[in-house]
Amino acid sequence: MNELFTKKNIKFAIVAILYILVVIWIGNYWFLIGLAVIYDLYISEKVNWTFWKKRNGKNSGFIEWLDALIFAVIAVSLINIFLFQNYRIPTPSMEKSLLVGDHLFVSKLAYGPRMPNTPIAFPFTQHTMPITKGKSWSNLIIWPYKRLAGGARVKNNDPIVFNFPAGDTVVVEEQTTSYYEIVRRRAREIKEMDGGSVQKPKDYYLQMARKEIRDKYTVIYRPVDRRDNYVKRCIGIPGDTVTIKSGVLYVNGKIVPDNGTQQTTYAVRTTGTSINPKAFERLDISKSDQTMMSGSVYLLPLTKVNANAISKFSNVSEVSPISTSKDKFEPHIFPYNPVYGWNEDNYGPLWMPVKGTTVKLDTSNLCLYERIIDVYENNDLRVDGSIIYINNAPATSYTFKMNYYWMMGDNRHNSADSRYWGFVPEDHIVGKPKFIWLSLDKEAKGLKSIRWSRMFMKAK
Repeated sequence: MNELFTKKNIKFAIVAILYILVVIWIGNYWFLIGLAVIYDLYISEKVNWTFWKKRNGKNSGFIEWLDALIFAVIAVSLINIFLFQNYRIPTPSMEKSLLVGDHLFVSKLAYGPRMPNTPIAFPFTQHTMPITKGKSWSNLIIWPYKRLAGGARVKNNDPIVFNFPAGDTVVVEEQTTSYYEIVRRRAREIKEMDGGSVQKPKDYYLQMARKEIRDKYTVIYRPVDRRDNYVKRCIGIPGDTVTIKSGVLYVNGKIVPDNGTQQTTYAVRTTGTSINPKAFERLDISKSDQTMMSGSVYLLPLTKVNANAISKFSNVSEVSPISTSKDKFEPHIFPYNPVYGWNEDNYGPLWMPVKGTTVKLDTSNLCLYERIIDVYENNDLRVDGSIIYINNAPATSYTFKMNYYWMMGDNRHNSADSRYWGFVPEDHIVGKPKFIWLSLDKEAKGLKSIRWSRMFMKAK
């Protein structure tokens, strides 16, 4: 009986039980084969699984250091996949809620961690090797989308970290702009240069642009879990209808209240003198946000509180919000179709697709769903005249396989969000930011660069 309760048997039992619970959570019982490895590690000891070090006898300091490093890499990699991950805010799209330089603790458990699509990858890289700049993952093993059980569902106004939906295809030489926007932009340029009296179909210019870009640049593909991470606020959840009227956001016909940190662009006109830089510092308006259009006019992204404060400056004569008129079509705004005629300040109404729901399809509304059908849900989509073919069969409707979300930045006029590239599929959602564990101001130096007041602040 005493032999049953030896130290190594107890260790084996504890590790085995924990491992079985994780396998049940993952739901793939082939992983139970790993129990044989655990048994050998703790009980039979037939295979030296840590082959880089001696099982018996003293190892050198280097080997001990290497052993600790390997353990740390494996442990942190598993933590990043299943529990939490660090994310740094690189752009001002969420200001003033989240600032450039904020480092976020992102919970994977909030909505359930995803099993990686590409499990073979260089540790702690998203998609690019740090020195060689080549891809950091292997396509040798590709797993389908699977999300484990989590603590909650995505709710309206949650800040969300997700993989960039339009980041599947990337121009290596211009990664800050979506490949698809580069193609559309070039297609518009080619069309403008076409001096013929008869304009050719839109697809003709798009095909020319694609060929030119692929001939001129390096174009690569990235699977879902290797696409850039973005952070935005979830405005619309499946089943919601999102509308923007003159910059005012509505969900299901109700105005979305300003959260107090939301910014929009204002024109600030002075009496002819410049605004004291110290005044901008007091209002926490960074230098990168200050654009002077002339000697007396600034363009500034401001919260309502800051706009009100600036309007009271003695040398300020006018503070007015900037908004694109509702009759102006912006070709870079999703779904890039003049039939809808939308822009960043006047948008929708647009319904968020729900898994299992069927919509009617025709050539007038296909532009809303073509990327969902063709790319996100991996169907063969083509159009011949007025007939839509899905997987080589004529289609007048489509049933969604996933839920879809609508993301927007709090810095409304300085955010590349769903208005520019459309829906976010559920398989792209990474996790929920919980708190800011470090915040660094790139415009300050030394200890002054640390925003102490933001340390361990809840991400809102």
